[in-house]
Order: sequence, then C-alpha cells, then structure tokens
Amino acid sequence: MVEKLSKNVHKISLSGTYNEIAVLSDLHWDNPKCDRVLLKKHLDYCLDKKIPVVITGDLFCLMQGRGDKRSSKSDILPEHNNFKYLDSIVETAVDWFTPYAGILTVVGYGNHETAIIKWQETDILQRFVDLLNHTTGSSVYTGGYGGWIIYDVNLRTNVKVTFKHKYFHGSGGGGIVTKGAINLTRALETYEGFDMFTMGHIHENSCRNDSREILYVNSSITEIRLKQIHHCITGTYKEEYEDGSKGWHVERGAPPKPLGGRIIMISVKREKEGMLKSMDSKGFPL
Repeated sequence: MVEKLSKNVHKISLSGTYNEIAVLSDLHWDNPKCDRVLLKKHLDYCLDKKIPVVITGDLFCLMQGRGDKRSSKSDILPEHNNFKYLDSIVETAVDWFTPYAGILTVVGYGNHETAIIKWQETDILQRFVDLLNHTTGSSVYTGGYGGWIIYDVNLRTNVKVTFKHKYFHGSGGGGIVTKGAINLTRALETYEGFDMFTMGHIHENSCRNDSREILYVNSSITEIRLKQIHHCITGTYKEEYEDGSKGWHVERGAPPKPLGGRIIMISVKREKEGMLKSMDSKGFPL
C-alpha cells in the first residue's frame, strides 16, 4: 500500500472511483490532556472502514523530561513518571497503537518531536516507528516536517489517476480571528503542483477550496481548464481549555479548540473531456 520514493515523498496505492484517507495531527498522545477516548473512536472508525491514516506531526508531546523548562508535574501520566521517561513513552505508545499498525501509513514530524532531537539527541518518532514495525510486522514510514504523499488511484489495468498531497506540520500561532487562513494562502505562493495542502500545529480544524486557471495540453486537446485545490487544517486531540479556570492555554487568552482530524475524500469520474478528479474533506462522524 505504501512506498517510500525519497526522504519525505511517499506513494499510497488506492483503487476504485472513491477513496477516503484520514489525516490527523497534534495528537499529543502522551499528554494527560489528550482525549484518547475520542482518538480511539476515530482510529476504530478507520480500522472498521479500512481507511489509511496519515499523521502529520506532534504525535507526541514530550515536554516532561529532565531539564525541559516546559515541564509540569500535572502534565505527565503515571506510566511515564519514571527514570526512563522517553523510553517509556515509546514502549507504551507501541502497545497502544499496535491494533492500528495495519492502517498507519506515514507519520511525520512536528515541532515537539524535532525539539527532542535538538535538545536530547534522540529521534523518538523514528524509534516509535521502528519498534512498531518490528513488533507488528507493519510497514509504517516516517515522513518529514513537510513532505509529499502521492495517491495513485488504479481504476483498471493501465488506467490510473494521481493526486498530490503537500503536507506541512505548520508554523506560527494561527490567530484567533484568521484561524490559519493566511497560512493556507501562503501555501499557494510557496508550493506548486499540489491537489491538496494540509497543515496542523495551530489546533484549528477547517477546510476551503481554491481554483486556479491552467492550460491543459495533450496530443489531441489544448484548452484552458480550472484546477480545484483543496486546503485543510487538521485539528488536535489535546483538550487544553477544560473549564477555562486556569492553565497556560487559558492564561494566554486562547479559546477552546475543535478536536479531531479530517477525512479526505478522493473521487474520480470519467467524462467526455477525460478523467475528472476532486478532493474534499470532512470531519469524523459524531
């Protein structure tokens, strides 16, 4: 199902005229504020529907290690409160995600994972993926902080349609008014040739479509077409606001954040002018 083409480019093979892909980010799985009940519900949904899962950064929180100025005694789970903090996160995460190893495809880096590489000189995400693959026999890949996923949709023998997904974990703080909309517009300026752009990091959850004029040329047709580009911001599973009484999230004036990832819908339809393809997204069902 999944093939690594280069350092941060992967290909996922699909079939049929309609497919779904789950894109999650900002799970912060090892933080007590992670809503694991909701996360399990969404992963169980994907498992039941055989929906491949892509994670684009901050699978882990990793802020409670020795010397970490962000650490707080209230933000560490009992099973990680020991002398091998980082090791215990990897080991318990592998146990927890083992039932979903068969649907996990690409797991990218977020700022929480790269901070550990910088300050602790160990790659927790790669260690998690390696141990998960070793334990379960799965073929999960690490992605990048940013990267590409190519969805090859096989319709029949020698007939396929390709979708290009550009992902970037994210940067900046979003904004209580714009909620990341400016970041999506920046993506149009920075990247080219993608059908869909996704980002996380700012703990918002939304989507929008843009259109671009393109010149389509092949052996028999030269015409102007409109290309549809789908953008989405994937949400978080870390519920920090709680009752709004106190805490870092509340004290900095941040609002409650929407929880959950997004399901990408990939559709292909044959028309007289050729194959029409579209990408859209939706939230998980309640």
